[in-house]
Amino acid sequence: MKEEQTFTIKQTAKQTAISEDTIRYYEKIALLPRADRKDNGHRVYRQEDINTIRLISCLKKTGMPLEEMRPFLAVSADADPAEYPELVEHLRSHRENIVSQITSLQQVVDFIDMKLEEGKYRRDYSDEIQEGVSEKMLGEPKPKPVSPVEMSYFSASARAGKSPTSIR
Repeated sequence: MKEEQTFTIKQTAKQTAISEDTIRYYEKIALLPRADRKDNGHRVYRQEDINTIRLISCLKKTGMPLEEMRPFLAVSADADPAEYPELVEHLRSHRENIVSQITSLQQVVDFIDMKLEEGKYRRDYSDEIQEGVSEKMLGEPKPKPVSPVEMSYFSASARAGKSPTSIR
């Protein structure tokens, strides 16, 4: 019978991209089960532990608080999701929130891109005036119009064209 492969905390940290201190913390708050120990007292981790740490890391990246992760970590990886409808619903709801955040962030990225393009055209236009060249922009696309969503990032006074200092 083949003995199960184990990993040191250093190897586990490297495989999961989670610091050794964070792994110890997850054990301390019982998010991870207490690691087995060698005769010399050093922690040893199994592949199952590494998979759990990766799950924690994934859920953490989504903004899920550590306490909300506990029910998901208590369910084994090979469990039938149909046996846990409340967890499935919670995960679906969490997913919807993430998709909403992605949409919102994409709007911010689009707005930033628009502002960068707008600045590029202003810079190009001032160069043209200085050089006396007017046909440079003929082949370039025009910047996107500002949508109401993009404008909602600014207060009414900013939309009216007032400078940031006059808003205060």
